[in-house]
Amino acid sequence: MILKKANTETIHQNRCFLIKEGAVDSQIPVKEEELNYLIDKLNKEQRLVEINRYSSKMLIVGIPITVGINATLEAWRRQGNEVAQWAKKEKLQSIEVHSLLDNSEQLIAFAEGVVLGSYQFLKYQTKAEKLRTSLQEICFIGDQLTEKQMGHLSILTEAVCTARDMVNEPVISLNAEKFGAILHQLSTEAGIQAEVLGKEQIEALGMGGLLAVNKGSIDPPSFIVMEWKPVNAVNSKPIVLVGKGVVFDTGGLSLKPTAKSMDFMKSDMAGAAAVATAIHVAAKNQLPLHIVALVPATDNRPGGNAVTPGDVITISNGSTVEVLNTDAEGRLILADALCYAKKYDPMLVIDLATLTGSAAMTLGIHGIAAMHNECGNLFDLLKDAGERVNERLVELPLWEEYDEMIKSNIADMKNIGGGEAGAITAGKFLQRFVDYPWIHLDIAGPSFLHAADHYRTIGGTATGVRLLSDFFNSLVLQTNSETV
Repeated sequence: MILKKANTETIHQNRCFLIKEGAVDSQIPVKEEELNYLIDKLNKEQRLVEINRYSSKMLIVGIPITVGINATLEAWRRQGNEVAQWAKKEKLQSIEVHSLLDNSEQLIAFAEGVVLGSYQFLKYQTKAEKLRTSLQEICFIGDQLTEKQMGHLSILTEAVCTARDMVNEPVISLNAEKFGAILHQLSTEAGIQAEVLGKEQIEALGMGGLLAVNKGSIDPPSFIVMEWKPVNAVNSKPIVLVGKGVVFDTGGLSLKPTAKSMDFMKSDMAGAAAVATAIHVAAKNQLPLHIVALVPATDNRPGGNAVTPGDVITISNGSTVEVLNTDAEGRLILADALCYAKKYDPMLVIDLATLTGSAAMTLGIHGIAAMHNECGNLFDLLKDAGERVNERLVELPLWEEYDEMIKSNIADMKNIGGGEAGAITAGKFLQRFVDYPWIHLDIAGPSFLHAADHYRTIGGTATGVRLLSDFFNSLVLQTNSETV
């Protein structure tokens, strides 16, 4: 999608006017009979009103009156998606956007909704051209958006679409090695230092969790390290992102049922896709933050010499784990990555993972289960970012009592708790491997949808990319204000 701006409109172009709270503005160029028609529709609480000029189309777009800034931004994103669907139905190739809104944030939110709502994954459709949306260009009229804002918006939406592509890609064409190669190329394009560690290097590092999960696969694992370290970084210690990169999860010998479970487990690397594209956004925007992204990648299969329930494995920090359920594999590979993160002496580590069905059952597709240790105001900053971009965090406790649920009789810990508090006991497991400020985000619910939810299209949603990008921007602003 091409985003551009112009100072003057094209008379015969398809135009979209964004108005405040359903109020008709005198700047909308309509005739008297069109104005009466428009007022009538808006009075009936219709928020998208089309005026057909035959040679071109005009769409008047408003939102219901909302309470709060964040709710207003989300309403405009959703209206952006509605415009995207309108443009597809009308087979429009381009639209001009005229904003009569109060600020550029609302306009940016609307544009996000248009672009993200237009996303399609058509790689394997033989009739892709027939199915493809016709909308290719959005032109913003006026000076409400700066060139810098336009550039940032393009980079962010492109990253979200890239992450969605990776999540939607089946494992037959995206195993751990290929995933590593894609992330390396993505890094190189943005000036990020990247290294893909192969099986021998992973063995030398003693990453017993990643190696154990990989034992049932004929494809080797990968461990991808990406580092963005600008000379003007405002943080003396890096932020480290860790993303679960299980490119397909059968459950191993603890085999998942197929229907509504294993059949969409190509998405089990959504956390990895999110952290890789989030650091990409930071680098493309030349953000003055030192950021590292770590991705342990493998598939989880029941073949070969697969790890079995009852096996004891050793994580890279020497801790032993009794594996009682091979479908609780994400925490095993994350444990090695969290241990590796320690070498950076990080100011904060954030892990993103499609970790538990418990989180998905608790929050559905609308919330992210979050847990953390002592990390100052950083969790509050991240939570505020989630409210702004509508990737909201719900904090779950890490009380000491939950440690009892992962005690093992023969090892330091076991990889599952009981039948209760599954998301929390998974978080408690990960907590065993951190001794630095840390936030855990379980994105199992919102990371992959079976039906579109406004601008979150069917399939991969790229949950986490916009959240982390907004958080990074907030962190830079906070740091700069503290040093003024």
